[in-house]
Amino acid sequence: MNVVTTIQHPGHVHFFKNAISVLSERGHDVHVFARENEMTVDLLDRYGIDHEVLAGRSDSLLSLAAVQATYETRLLRRARRIDPDVITAIGGVAAAHVASAVGARSVVFYDTEHATIIKTLAYPFADTVCTPACYRGDVGDKQVRYPGYHELAYLHPDRFTPDADVLEAVDADPDDRLVVVRVSSWDSSHDVGQGGFDDVHDAVDRLEAAGARVLLTSEVALPDDLESRRISIAPERIHDLLYHADLVIGEGATTATESAVLGTPAVYVNSLSLGYTEELEERYGLLFNFNGEDRHEASLRKAASILRDPNDERWARRRETLLEETVDVTDVVVDKIESPPGDRTSQPGEPDATPTRP
Repeated sequence: MNVVTTIQHPGHVHFFKNAISVLSERGHDVHVFARENEMTVDLLDRYGIDHEVLAGRSDSLLSLAAVQATYETRLLRRARRIDPDVITAIGGVAAAHVASAVGARSVVFYDTEHATIIKTLAYPFADTVCTPACYRGDVGDKQVRYPGYHELAYLHPDRFTPDADVLEAVDADPDDRLVVVRVSSWDSSHDVGQGGFDDVHDAVDRLEAAGARVLLTSEVALPDDLESRRISIAPERIHDLLYHADLVIGEGATTATESAVLGTPAVYVNSLSLGYTEELEERYGLLFNFNGEDRHEASLRKAASILRDPNDERWARRRETLLEETVDVTDVVVDKIESPPGDRTSQPGEPDATPTRP
């Protein structure tokens, strides 16, 4: 079987890397196409994934449309040459359009309810749309719901073993109270008009006053006096650090969710709410959402309370519950790519939708 995978964000590399390996081992020909975006191409290189870059970066929402058009046009040319059976992607605007044009089956994965561009331009053309069970939206008969989160495609314990050597890489002592702070760029189409921290300086000052050593990860340039706190490790090692941190707080939903599924408490500071971040709070108590106008102040109070009472056993128990009720999402990815056309059944073992706090 010929499979085309399109990659347009670093998170997509993590999501598909294990599935690409499994599909290749099973004898399928997997063709990976990418767009330059943050560390996307660097990660593909570091993981040894053969790929072709079809388009460059965009520096604004306006230029993103032109870059996307270039990417889709070039992907169509490659697909006509390859004659794929399946084209898959996260979001999947280009994947769904090109698959329709060349007679391939499109399998799209997504988890963000407020991304109207995806709903408008990808879902109508896709053959299968796979979402977490907690996704707040009905895509119709083509929707497949599974019990899990994108991050469990690469952070499920069957796929990931944390490396404690990362502490040495960030010059941390095992007794340090490590807090990772995530700062977002706010340049995605669905981020327009949204916000997180009121003042990153204030957040760092208050976390350090609570006894934490703060490490920053940011999509944008930081003020000069905060650059010394920026994490300087290889990008593929960030998950080792999230596992060994005592707390993660920030504006990015992906980083917060990665931390939560690793058993590290996460505080999510963002005016946007999501089905999966809410479930991680209401069902598992591993992530805490602060979306209102007081999110800066309220989130830092919560962070301080967690630092005062770390209780590592509590977070470990909650993670065990999560893992018992979810699946290795790489298995879902591979299954849906290999499934014959028309197989859109939900995954077995979907947990009861009624949230219960542990």
